[in-house]
Amino acid sequence: MRITLERSNLLKSLNHVHRVVERRNTIPILSNVLLKAEGADLEMKATDLDLEITEKTPAMVEQAGATTVPAHLLYEIVRKLADGSEVSLATDTDGQTISVASGRSKFSLQCLPQEDFPDLTAGTFSHAFQLKASDLKMLIDRTQFAISTEETRYYLNGIFFHAMSEGKALKLRAVATDGHRLARAEVDAPSGCENMPGVIIPRKTVGELQKLMDDPEIIVKVEVSDAKIRFTIGSVVLTSKLIDGTFPDYQRVIPANNDREMRIDCQDFTRAVDRVSTVSSERGRAVKLSLTEGQLTLTVNNPDSGSATDELPVGYESEPMDIGFNAKYLLDITGQLTGDEAIFLFADAGSPTLVRDTANDQALYVLMPMRV
Repeated sequence: MRITLERSNLLKSLNHVHRVVERRNTIPILSNVLLKAEGADLEMKATDLDLEITEKTPAMVEQAGATTVPAHLLYEIVRKLADGSEVSLATDTDGQTISVASGRSKFSLQCLPQEDFPDLTAGTFSHAFQLKASDLKMLIDRTQFAISTEETRYYLNGIFFHAMSEGKALKLRAVATDGHRLARAEVDAPSGCENMPGVIIPRKTVGELQKLMDDPEIIVKVEVSDAKIRFTIGSVVLTSKLIDGTFPDYQRVIPANNDREMRIDCQDFTRAVDRVSTVSSERGRAVKLSLTEGQLTLTVNNPDSGSATDELPVGYESEPMDIGFNAKYLLDITGQLTGDEAIFLFADAGSPTLVRDTANDQALYVLMPMRV
């Protein structure tokens, strides 16, 4: 294999693919990226056996061929080369080493045979549809923070994607929950996702997707089967295994009869929660919300370090009530809100609270209270 390409193109593609590669691997080939040169392109592929990413980048191919090289090492070398330079990649005759040359810099890296590189065979996809990157990004951004990190309930370690009929309209919906809070976002369903099976996309895949959608106008092609999902974003193809489990019936958790409404300035509320939680204990993180007509008092009591209170004007006209929440969870939710005002809908101190965004009716949040 002998090729020459722009350093900027090579770096951009390597930046996308090398992140999938785990830094510690018991299987040596999984530390490598597969380089395949043919036609006028260099194709790069990396995998961790659950997730596979490929990207093509333009190259001057003098001699077609393929090999695998250590992903993080190649990325670091290319990252440190001069801006605007050209990079030449050439394997030796026995294919055991590859030279990376740019200007006066030259590196020689060990290769492993491309035949050993695993292929995440996708099989056939039963459903395919397209949507704007901005829509997919919104679905992920609004729900990703609520993904559980608890390995025992593995079926909560991802975002649940499914098509859902609401009245006459069909929605594509994303839901994540860790049992303490729940986030749900939806967009009008694109054609092709009717009767799509509900799938759980793993946390790592969600994280990689977020980093790939830097152009909001690009159209993303999504293909789904029972066991895998594939996203095509421009020249990048991301294929991932799905979490094999049943997502709980989240509809049961979303309260329908919460009739005590509080409207509050989102920024003021966020700052006040952040201020009073400074004295909260790492373990408890509890903040008490005391509501009376037109006023909210936030209180934190920590026997070890002291206490804090803060007051804010609110739109609230129901009977007085006290309710406690985990301050971090409150801040996670208010961090997702894009409107000036947040709407909190309460039932009582022991029931889930519903949070809505005045600027985005496509997303809603549910938060379980704490004892305070």
